[in-house]
Amino acid sequence: MNIGRLAEDNIQRFGEYKFVNFEGRWHTNVEMNRVANRLGNALKSLGVKKGDRVGVQLLNCPQLMQTVFAVFKIGAILVPVNPSLRIHELAYIYQDAGVAALVSSADYIDSIREARREATELKHVILIGKAVPKDVLSYDEMIQNGSDELVIEETDNDDTAVMIYTAGTTGNPKGVMLTHYNWYTHVTGYYDLVLLDAWGVGAKGKIQKRDDGQDKIADEKAEVFGVTRNRVSLIALPLFHGYGVFALSLEFLTGGKLVLIRRWDTEEAMKRIEQFKITEYRAVPTMYIQLLNHPAASKYDLSSLKTCICGSAPMPLEVARNWREKYGIDIWEGYGLSEATTVNCGNIAGRRPPKYGSIGKCYQKCNMIKIFDEKDCELPSGQVGEIVIKGPGVMKGYWNKPVETAEVLRNGWLHTGDIGYADEDGYLYITDRKKDLIIRGGENIYPKEIENILHMHPQVLEAGVIGIPDPVYGEVVKAFVVLKTAGTATEEHLMNFCRENLPTYKRPKSIQLMDSLPKSAVGKILRRELRKIG
Repeated sequence: MNIGRLAEDNIQRFGEYKFVNFEGRWHTNVEMNRVANRLGNALKSLGVKKGDRVGVQLLNCPQLMQTVFAVFKIGAILVPVNPSLRIHELAYIYQDAGVAALVSSADYIDSIREARREATELKHVILIGKAVPKDVLSYDEMIQNGSDELVIEETDNDDTAVMIYTAGTTGNPKGVMLTHYNWYTHVTGYYDLVLLDAWGVGAKGKIQKRDDGQDKIADEKAEVFGVTRNRVSLIALPLFHGYGVFALSLEFLTGGKLVLIRRWDTEEAMKRIEQFKITEYRAVPTMYIQLLNHPAASKYDLSSLKTCICGSAPMPLEVARNWREKYGIDIWEGYGLSEATTVNCGNIAGRRPPKYGSIGKCYQKCNMIKIFDEKDCELPSGQVGEIVIKGPGVMKGYWNKPVETAEVLRNGWLHTGDIGYADEDGYLYITDRKKDLIIRGGENIYPKEIENILHMHPQVLEAGVIGIPDPVYGEVVKAFVVLKTAGTATEEHLMNFCRENLPTYKRPKSIQLMDSLPKSAVGKILRRELRKIG
């Protein structure tokens, strides 16, 4: 089983169609697959073979998507790299992964050269763009005269397909090894359809032709987020994140269309939603907050949206309610992590409205999610403990880190480090990260709860909460707040608001106003960076 077969399977089932729009131009599925095949042949001609690591260091663009499937097809291991990383971070990933070839852009050549001095295994740098230096390879030239036919490498279920480097709260990032079977079960679990018999596992959904010529799944069951082929998805999150591999694989599987934005821009996203009648939008809470509060929001028609999904970070309840009030659409919150192939839970499409505050149910029938106590014993519904996951979506392990792997994979269960509980219906709720838990005088305080209260204040745009050392209580709460409009509230005003809405032990001892909060590449507030500020 090679996940790269998704591209050929897509063409066989749906024929040629407009697949992805980028900066005003549509690229068909056939065109994208043809370029991927040419790149795969070019990589093989450079000596890249099965099991070699190939990095892709690009912002959202068609070339990134083409590289993903080229690497899959030749049996190499994809290593997505955030282009904004600092030189020492790039050098660490190149070196730790043993990246043999890197596909990137001339925009990053200076940092690549610096990082390459420490990563001597990086033999081939391939750059997109017209102004490509002579000491590296040109992406355009490599694919110009290559063969359109590529023999797909046979891979075993346990062969690694992708290595995603986690941000890590302490120390260097770890390479999460995800196999071809991880991705297969992941995307087919999201959309209740098993691929054609060519995959060797049998087909559950039979393809029929409708009168209008469009394919239809005979036993179509959009179990989670209402996935159908009649949708157009906006991709504003970075594709170098694990989410990107998921989104691309899902669209190849289901025959949907993508509209791609190079990097996040609030007004650009609204323009694209209106222009292309976007029906499906996946984002992180920060993006929804910025859309809600953008001064030009009233100029754009977002009525085409049918499905709005949130992940990566907890969605403040007040933001979800405001979105529903403004646009008449529910935000369906989900949950996942790289170690379990990025997406694991979601609110069920048939339930309207979704359970606000819940990350939904485990949607993969072959996976299990439970709540364990500190002794790894299952807890009943309503009791708070650690979220653990078991099943074929769980990673193979951390690259070259057996000790760290053994710490999180115990008795077949992935210990996520996330704290939460399940209600009587099986819906999960995250209270916080295990490492983010604040213990004040023996009382457990979850930052998310304080952040939700702060988001209820009409002048608060964003909030981040951490614990800081205290000589009496051990830890106390500190909040960092970004206002919608500077000068509309003071620290003391916000402190009074917390006094009115929180018990004494949960109230922030201090609140610091900020122009912005530190965020990850996908817009997730980084509490570890807030701790450095103190």
